[in-house]
Amino acid sequence: MPLDIPAVQRALRADHLDGWLLYDFHGSNPIASGMAGLTHGTHMTTRRWYYLIPAEGEPRGIVHAIERHNLDALPGTTVAYGGRAQLEAALTTLLDGLTRVAMEYSPNCAIPYLSRVDAGTVEAIRGRGIEIVSSGDLVQQFEATWSADQLASHQAASDALYRIKDRAFHAAAAAVHEHSRLTEYDLQQQMVTWFEDEGLISDSAPVVAVGASAGNPHYLPTVDVCRPIVSDEVLLLDLWGKQTAPRSVFADITWVGVIGVTVPREPAEAFGAIVRARDAAVDLVEVAARTGRDLRGWEVDQAAREVLQDAGFGDHILHRTGHSLGESVHGNGVHLDDYETHDDRRLLPGAGFTIEPGVYFETFGVRTEINMFRGAHDARVTGARQMEIMTL
Repeated sequence: MPLDIPAVQRALRADHLDGWLLYDFHGSNPIASGMAGLTHGTHMTTRRWYYLIPAEGEPRGIVHAIERHNLDALPGTTVAYGGRAQLEAALTTLLDGLTRVAMEYSPNCAIPYLSRVDAGTVEAIRGRGIEIVSSGDLVQQFEATWSADQLASHQAASDALYRIKDRAFHAAAAAVHEHSRLTEYDLQQQMVTWFEDEGLISDSAPVVAVGASAGNPHYLPTVDVCRPIVSDEVLLLDLWGKQTAPRSVFADITWVGVIGVTVPREPAEAFGAIVRARDAAVDLVEVAARTGRDLRGWEVDQAAREVLQDAGFGDHILHRTGHSLGESVHGNGVHLDDYETHDDRRLLPGAGFTIEPGVYFETFGVRTEINMFRGAHDARVTGARQMEIMTL
């Protein structure tokens, strides 16, 4: 998507910034390269480049002479360099007169997903008398927000994932009923074919986890390491995917079932707690969107975790409450996190993200995962919410 330079400049002036300095070397900053349109396979980016969007005036860039055309599609002028002395001089000229710029930097690496500029480059910029501040909210606004078409692609992907989830639970129940051996891996591979049927792509096969496997949030079965699907055990499905059209965004859901007529007491109690935690997070987002108040990612995580801690499950939390959704399943926007990191970025209109509290034990784990989209004046869940563990 072309950079909206006037909109970026308005945002810079509102935040009292002199500019936004995009920088990349050899793919080290995928946020900057994505915003500059330097996608993998279409440009060789083996040398350092800079692109400055000033709060006032024309953008300007620095490129290596052997890759001098990489920034041609962007507004403004560029200077080509060859040797390191030319680069040093060009960078000094580029930053002349500036005092405060945004970069993909996070103080103390508080948000590692954003912290893409290496320490040496930070030293080079600061050595020229420049204060560097985080570009977190700029990335949110100009890279991580969804267009109407992207929202539609997400909704279509979400609907497809729910259909695949239903097919998977049905297949698991049928196999147990018919005394036919079906492993986690077998079911996972069936689901992979259903992704193809639905026209979805993903970066991974889905999570299919039975019993103790579900106690590992990132468990993936293999042909050699997998469990059989049996009665009266928790069966957790976590699946994510997007459509194949360019700029489509992901959907990502998790549901839990038990093959049997009753749910064991401990999983049922744990699942009730994560449902309450999830809905507390949803309520907070919805109220903030309606009232227009700023809401930070860490606040949503804190609201969900307080519910789990009050229910006695604090020691069984292993991950944050949610993550940004984008063209990658873990997008570049705000994460709902005050556990693994302290994400103080705002949930801005146009943001899509998951809410997925979970608790994990030696013999089972439970997680409920839904997706939300924040609009200009409201926020909504984009699929059904699971209210209790399914009996299959």
